[in-house]
Amino acid sequence: MKKSALALAVLACAFLSAYAQNPLPSETPDEFKAPVDSFDYVKRAVMIPMRDGVKLNTVIVIPRKARDAPMLLTRTPYNAAEMVNHAENAQMESILQGYDNQPDVIVKGGYIRVVQDVRGKYGSEGDYVMNRPMAGSPFNPTAIDHSTDTWDTIEWLSKNVPESNGKVGIIGGSYDGYLPLIALVNPHPALKVAVPMNPMVDGWRGDDWFHHGAFRQINLGYILEQVVTRRNDARWFTSHYDDYDMYLRAGSAGELARQRGVEQSGFWRKVVAHPAYDEFWQSQAVDKILAKQPVTVPTLLVHGLWDAEDIYGAIAVYKAIKPNDKDNKVFLAIGPWNHGGQDGDASKLGPIKFNSDTGLHFREQILMPFLDRYLKDDASAPAIAPVNAFETGTNKWRALDSWPAGCATGCFIAPATLRLAANARLNLTNSAPTPLAAPAQKNAYDEYISDPAKPVPFRQRPIPPFGYDEAKGQTWPRWLVDDQREASGRTDVLTYTTGVLTAPVKISGEPVAHLLASTSGTDADWVVKLIDVYPDQVAAQPELGGYQLMISADIFRGRYRENPAQAKPLAANTPLPYRFALPTANHVFLPGHRIMVQIQSSWFPLYDRNPQTFVQNIFHAQPADYRKATQRIYHDSYIELPLVGASVR
Repeated sequence: MKKSALALAVLACAFLSAYAQNPLPSETPDEFKAPVDSFDYVKRAVMIPMRDGVKLNTVIVIPRKARDAPMLLTRTPYNAAEMVNHAENAQMESILQGYDNQPDVIVKGGYIRVVQDVRGKYGSEGDYVMNRPMAGSPFNPTAIDHSTDTWDTIEWLSKNVPESNGKVGIIGGSYDGYLPLIALVNPHPALKVAVPMNPMVDGWRGDDWFHHGAFRQINLGYILEQVVTRRNDARWFTSHYDDYDMYLRAGSAGELARQRGVEQSGFWRKVVAHPAYDEFWQSQAVDKILAKQPVTVPTLLVHGLWDAEDIYGAIAVYKAIKPNDKDNKVFLAIGPWNHGGQDGDASKLGPIKFNSDTGLHFREQILMPFLDRYLKDDASAPAIAPVNAFETGTNKWRALDSWPAGCATGCFIAPATLRLAANARLNLTNSAPTPLAAPAQKNAYDEYISDPAKPVPFRQRPIPPFGYDEAKGQTWPRWLVDDQREASGRTDVLTYTTGVLTAPVKISGEPVAHLLASTSGTDADWVVKLIDVYPDQVAAQPELGGYQLMISADIFRGRYRENPAQAKPLAANTPLPYRFALPTANHVFLPGHRIMVQIQSSWFPLYDRNPQTFVQNIFHAQPADYRKATQRIYHDSYIELPLVGASVR
């Protein structure tokens, strides 16, 4: 046996020696060169150096026959390589089908497509900072920000892409829409146009992180995935079939963040440290930054009327920079879109139909001629109106001279109010807004019990996990057009309704909530919804019979009633006035419809629960802090409407 074992060992050594001298060749080439000569584009990946030596990964897709072509740049934290690699395909239009691209516009226009990872994300070097503050601010002591990175990128592109004409436009949506706005701070001379679509602008007042001080805890997963790794490798997980249960059982948003490891994110720690509208948020508000800049670059701001992520930003920037627009370079497009809806088929949103593909109209009739005029110096490109606004209800596009305005000429915004009344009535009057103080009648109010243990869902339960895959039941992108009947039947939601309209009522602009309200607690949230109630029967679309379509709605955290930068307890059982703007609308309430207002004190789990007992920082609220409260809404309360008056002609 020993001799046999020895013989086997010798044989094995001989075999291993022979293999070492003659290994089995690898079947993988050292470098694979794809046969791309038949492709209608050429793709290049380059590392563009910034002024501090950091290099940013940049993918350039060039139409094969391009000569003197303009460039369209998108800077992104969402993986540049994937954005221009939707499919392995020989056609440029096919590979650009992914997120935040307008392939039909790019290919028809013959544009060179450039997509770049921002510093610290995916293939780029450097450190990632969420919405990096401006250089030299108290929150960014360096000389580097997104403005300087964009300048350095355009400098390189204008000199190193021989197929181009040296002109650059910057375009993008959401975070990628925030970045074109920052590019307008000290813009490079080669930057000829900017198209910020549904941009992040003010994270506290009305975009991604807070709305009037109420924290959008649905974005905890985004904060985790976007910040804790360079390549978004970490994944948020759900522990319940119904998101309502997951957030409720965790307690506070701060506790759920701790359970999921979000506190490892530097950005999250900043959010927790700055729950009020202090200098941290104010110094980053892009509308405030751009209000101090001259308008030198033609800019097309794009706004979605049902944008579930960034419904505040585009309109805020328009209001901030239009007064500085001496040469008519600021344009606005408003459409019936959810977040990024203008990029695809936008003929409907949920069950609401618009009678045409509004996304295609935007791309062909607004975006394409705008780009052609300023990037190609194409005098034959039709000039677009200063404002193109889709009017919901009538489902018509309106070409306007300014915003807000109800028609091209001869119309005006008239003062009007929707006044709360007894017996759940809502009265539409032509009276001007009036200041609220003490209630006119002591007992003229309606009340409800707000119970943090049973917060009002923001949509019908079970609420699927936050996501964009409808095949998995993730219908988040269209929740703003959900039927609101589920809420109107609750005892902790007050509902007020007009009679049946006999004439159209058109609004253009921001409705403003004026509440006179009291709470038995020392803090409270107030949610106000403006709703279009369809007729009881709709023959052409029966499922819309009695449908309650939310036109504009928002939340306000009571502790910031006096000063958004400083939280303060509310005086219990004392009527106090609250005033806050709702998102922009451009809508006609049609004859046969009714107008409804709903008021409630939670919108869960979209926003974190208010304990209704004042604590210094709600992120640290303890279970005992969450208490029931009696909320009273006085009939002095009203909604100020931007009502469009009749033509003066």
